Amino acid sequence: MAIVANQTAPLGQRLLPNYVLAVASALLALAALLAVARGQAQWSQVPPLVWLHLGSILIATGLTPVMLLRRKGDGRHRRLGYVWVTAMLVTAVSSLFFSTRVPAGWGVFTGDFSFIHILSVFVLIQVPRIAQAARAHDRAGHERGVRGIVIGALLIAGFFTFPFGRMLGSWLFA
Repeated sequence: MAIVANQTAPLGQRLLPNYVLAVASALLALAALLAVARGQAQWSQVPPLVWLHLGSILIATGLTPVMLLRRKGDGRHRRLGYVWVTAMLVTAVSSLFFSTRVPAGWGVFTGDFSFIHILSVFVLIQVPRIAQAARAHDRAGHERGVRGIVIGALLIAGFFTFPFGRMLGSWLFA
């Protein structure tokens, strides 16, 4: 039996169903873990702020497929959701302190801003809205917000952690 997209679902869900986002998130998490493993020789050079950022985003990225594919609305989903929300907020806050001028993004914030800082502010605004939508039982608003964060802040931003001489990319492709 073929899988047929629900024609009443919003266009975004028909074009990128949850299982596609889940697979993409899992692949991104695996690539990041492989990069970290390959970069072991440089671990001592990585500042604690970067480890905090990397650890929190790995938690969020690793939980994303679980959250997208498992049953929604039960107690376990809520508990895992709070972990995911916390990890996303820690990731966003920690990224605000990164410098765009220091090679490979390993530095600490020096007053310069980039697109990634704008994305971090977006996450800081959107993630509490996602949690509030869930508490208000606004399923459509909650799902729309989660999908936006997964696509924009996890998958697109996550993809850009690998090229351009960034730390994970240099570890993965070294």
